[in-house]
Amino acid sequence: MLKKITAAIVAFIIAFVPCVVASAAEQSDIDALRGTKLYVYNWGEYISDGADGTLDVNAAFEEKYGIEVVYDTFDNNEVMYSKLKSGGVSYDIVIPSEYMIQRMITEGMLEKIDLNNIPNYKYIPEKYQNLPHDPKNEYSVPYTVGMVGLIYNTTMVEEAPTSWTALWDENYSNSILMFNNPRDAFAIAQNILGMDYNNESEVSWRVAAELLKEQKKVSPSYVNDEIFLKMEAGEAALAPYYAGDFLTMQENNPDLAFVYPDEGVNFFVDSACILKGTKNKLAAELYIDFLLEPEVALANAEYICYASPHTEVYSNPEYSLYQNEILYPEDGKFKTQIFTNLSPETLALMSTLWDDVKNHIPSAYSGSIFFGGDSQNVADDGEVMTPEAQKYAILISIFALICIAYIIFRYARKKYRESV
Repeated sequence: MLKKITAAIVAFIIAFVPCVVASAAEQSDIDALRGTKLYVYNWGEYISDGADGTLDVNAAFEEKYGIEVVYDTFDNNEVMYSKLKSGGVSYDIVIPSEYMIQRMITEGMLEKIDLNNIPNYKYIPEKYQNLPHDPKNEYSVPYTVGMVGLIYNTTMVEEAPTSWTALWDENYSNSILMFNNPRDAFAIAQNILGMDYNNESEVSWRVAAELLKEQKKVSPSYVNDEIFLKMEAGEAALAPYYAGDFLTMQENNPDLAFVYPDEGVNFFVDSACILKGTKNKLAAELYIDFLLEPEVALANAEYICYASPHTEVYSNPEYSLYQNEILYPEDGKFKTQIFTNLSPETLALMSTLWDDVKNHIPSAYSGSIFFGGDSQNVADDGEVMTPEAQKYAILISIFALICIAYIIFRYARKKYRESV
């Protein structure tokens, strides 16, 4: 309720208090944009849209500048990228995650942003500038930040899970949700296996894929935005998802709880970018600057419940999520990794392996080289294996696979040399 009241007050301010143009653009150039259209492509449920009396950000921008906003949404980075690469659509602004931004920069899909036209960039602190995906702050302006964690239903899960392995627990078969995109799904497996998200080792990715295949034994449902309805309705016990979205779901289902698993989590930065070939670049820069207006940034943070990289938001005691422990944990409290772009070869491998995972049909055999069924948790002498013993078993299995791959490589190289 508080966030709705706060956003309603902000809506009044935006509507009735004039804003002074502080960008480098001439007022005449800005006035000339009236009557034009700006095409924006953003995640679903990722902007304050006027529901329940809250601020309608796009409508407020249209009222201020006379520029019509045509707004579309996507489910995940990969869907967004594929749609843009198909060439059948044309947008001015897109809001991807950091690794996809890096890929789009490499492939020449983004325009450089003139920060002189974005004076509100001053509200982005240094810790969110010069990040690996955009080291010179040329192509992106942070919109939200956050981490991925594990949502669980307290009426279905007796004890709070501490590990990502809960998503492989046969006690919750047919009641587990899983990311329906490869990068986030593989990251969970890589966390369990102690791997770097951004490694380029084919063997490592294949091992992670085998772990994801083993999850098929608990019949996970692969979802994106459908997670909201399923978790809010109490249809699933466990689901990995973004911390901000958990807070939204919990408002509708107080039985939901959230943890950051011990193995580590993905930290992300979603940012506003301008697409190559835009026909309305100045309008796009005005829109990005508008998103950074303190009142607008606060309204967005209140509405979507994601952590804000905006100093005037997260340092504001009146912000309803001020110092929230889930959104703004102490620095270093949790082990985190951030995605970076992968090589074309590894991206192709990941795509192929993801198809293999999705199409995999598990056998009736209940054993596992990782964990899961009772048979794999029992040693030869009949005693239950400890978690530490299971960890060593995993490491030994991975090492064995690496050795086999190396032997095959040496043998192939020898045969090649003999044939030359």
